[in-house]
Amino acid sequence: MDSYFTCGDDVVKSWVIPAGSKAPKAAAVIHNDFERGFIKAEVASFSDFQACGSAFAGAKAAGKFQLEGKEYIVHDGDIITFRFSV
Repeated sequence: MDSYFTCGDDVVKSWVIPAGSKAPKAAAVIHNDFERGFIKAEVASFSDFQACGSAFAGAKAAGKFQLEGKEYIVHDGDIITFRFSV
């Protein structure tokens, strides 16, 4: 099992997924509509996120988030924001 994180202004949440899961399947753990309407995953590694002061805005400003598609294999500790449309 692996886990990834989502974060908002005042909350960080961990989601458990089977190792080797692709981004749309990882999104489905949050809600099935996220998988169905998956567009992209905005991803940063935990180490990059931590190096930027563990702040979403800092990591984003430093260019540590990358857009990944449907074939992206989620790594343990990734910080992810999903883009979707339903």
